[in-house]
Amino acid sequence: MGELDRDQIDIRPSPAVAVIGRGRLGGALAAALGAGAPLGRGERPPPGTAAVILAVPDGAIAALAAELAPGPAVGHCAGALALDVLAPHGERFSLHPLMTLTREGAPAPLRGAGAAIAGSTPRAAALATALARRAGLEPFELRDEDRALYHAAASVASNFLITLEAGAERLFALAGVERRHAVPLVRASVENWAALGAADALTGPIARGDVATVERQRAAIATRAPELVAVFDALAGATRELAAR
Repeated sequence: MGELDRDQIDIRPSPAVAVIGRGRLGGALAAALGAGAPLGRGERPPPGTAAVILAVPDGAIAALAAELAPGPAVGHCAGALALDVLAPHGERFSLHPLMTLTREGAPAPLRGAGAAIAGSTPRAAALATALARRAGLEPFELRDEDRALYHAAASVASNFLITLEAGAERLFALAGVERRHAVPLVRASVENWAALGAADALTGPIARGDVATVERQRAAIATRAPELVAVFDALAGATRELAAR
């Protein structure tokens, strides 16, 4: 499916595009698109709307799509779902910003992020591309068979990273060190990964082959935070494999 120019499809200013969903993503996406305030789930797009984006939880998409009157193209923002949940609409698309949004849901973090897009027709794909660009996102196409894997990768990169830092935060606290002192370390590690890739960004005792230090670390965790031993062991094993590449 080739990418079409934004000029090849009619994407007029608001209210031609409507966003349904008043959560963090709905608010941020509506603001970035200039689509006005997002609609609630019980509200319907105004006449003349060219595209409707359903920024609602995955489990609510199919039912909401079925309730919408035919006419506008209908899209969802679910990273792991294909387009069949938007039946019976003929022009279906998806637009999933590859970005985390905090409770504030500010639109600024969307700009410059990637966005997985798909369309049921070339026109729908062009629509998704144009909307992503309007929101300041960089669109890339994603095949249906890769969506669950893509979404898992996003969870590892974002959600699991926070879970990991929660463990580090607990260990620092037990040692009497405030979280803020670890923030530059975490930021530098992520920037190194972004610039160099995982293998070249790796540092620390496992990368150096310092087995004795790793054993002392494990013993300390086993004594002070035994609930984190399994996590430490799993990550240490994965880190050894990375260092051996």
